[in-house]
Order: sequence, then C-alpha cells, then structure tokens
Amino acid sequence: MSNFKGKTVIVTGGASGIGQGIAETFAEKGANVVIADLDEMKGKKLEESLNKNGMTSMFIRTDVKNEAEIKGLITKTYDSFGAIDVLINNAGISKFHSFFELTVDLWDEVINTNLRSVFLCSREAAKLMKQGSCIINLSSTRAVMSESNTEAYSASKGGIMAITHALASTLAVKGIRVNCINPGWIETGDYESLRKIDHKQHFANRVGKPGDIARTCLFLADSENDFITGENITVDGGMTRKMIYEP
Repeated sequence: MSNFKGKTVIVTGGASGIGQGIAETFAEKGANVVIADLDEMKGKKLEESLNKNGMTSMFIRTDVKNEAEIKGLITKTYDSFGAIDVLINNAGISKFHSFFELTVDLWDEVINTNLRSVFLCSREAAKLMKQGSCIINLSSTRAVMSESNTEAYSASKGGIMAITHALASTLAVKGIRVNCINPGWIETGDYESLRKIDHKQHFANRVGKPGDIARTCLFLADSENDFITGENITVDGGMTRKMIYEP
C-alpha cells in the first residue's frame, strides 16, 4: 500500500467513530489530515494527539449542514497545505423516527447532514482538486436493506450511492475518481461487550471495526488503483449476504 506522505486528506465527521479511525490511519501513513467536525472538544483532542506523536493534522470546526462553513473548510485547507488530494465524506447522523411522526424538519436534518453535505463538500473541493485526486463517500448497507422507521436515513444513504456514480462521470474530465463505501455493522463503542451471536451474524465471524473501513479508504485512495471509480464497495463481513431463517 502506498504511503500518503505530503498528501492532504479531509475527513468530515473525523473527530470520532469511523471518521476518527480514518483520520488516524491516513495520518499514520504520512498525510496532512484535516479533521472536520462539529465536536470541538473531540476534534482538538484528536488533533493534539496526532501532532504530539509526530503526525500532521488540523482540526477545523465545521457544520456540514452549513454551506458557508463548508466553503470555509475547503478554503482553509487549501490555504494551509496548498492542495486537496483526498476528500472523505464521512459525516452523518443516524436518527430514526416513527414514520408517521417524521416531520419535515427531522427529515431535512438527516438529509442535509448526510447527503447534501456530500454534494456541497464535493463541489467545493473538486474546484481545487487536481488530476489524480479522489473523493470517497461513506454510505451504508442500509441503502440496500432496511428496518422499519429508517426512511430519512435510508434515503440519505441511497442518495449517496447514486451521487457517487454521477460525480464519477462529471469529474472524470478533471481526472478525479469518486467511489463509495457501504459499511455494515461497525462497532465504535465497547467491542468487548458484543455477544457471540452478534459476531456469528457475519461470514467473517466478527463485527466490524473502524479500521476495516479505514483500510478500504486507503485502498481506494491509492493512486495505483486508478482504474476504480464510480463504484460502491460493501464492507460488512458478509452480513448482507447471509441468509437467516428464524425457527
């Protein structure tokens, strides 16, 4: 796997969970990592931790629902590092509400955080990205399978899959690749508390970890893999392929 020394990587929602795992992984590979998040305490703590250990990172407080703040994120990143090589659209919320009580405001909050942010971040970053750069969007297996009362979240994640191949087509002229990752169950809390039955739901015989997604991002961002674009890659330990019959 290529290192990313000197490359600049933006990770939205990068202060915790999957985003934190992605930010740490690229920083370890030598990238200049920009952590974009609303959570200032966690974002600054991660920035300090990475920089203290000899890596290069910068936290920029960003509300991805706000167009002006996204423009500020992109401008500050470019002014600080002189390039944007990889954009990882990871920011998202998973709020589930009863369908019959789902208000327009609640719907808009999820759609604007999860989907509109992908459009805005990609549009602004792509203006400054050069040939060989790439965008990676984080969708979900919930884009193709559902539980009840997840309409807003599922719609947002399905939209991310669709905008990925549209962007891949549009940005091909600039030499920018765009791909999507559909994570399954990625445990970002207490992994040790998971039950045996939780792990057995997967062909891989375990629940996923943030590192599983981070390593997929490294693969997709690697310039040697420049023949991959417009794709959705499911990383779920085989969970969505497993047939389950309840007795």
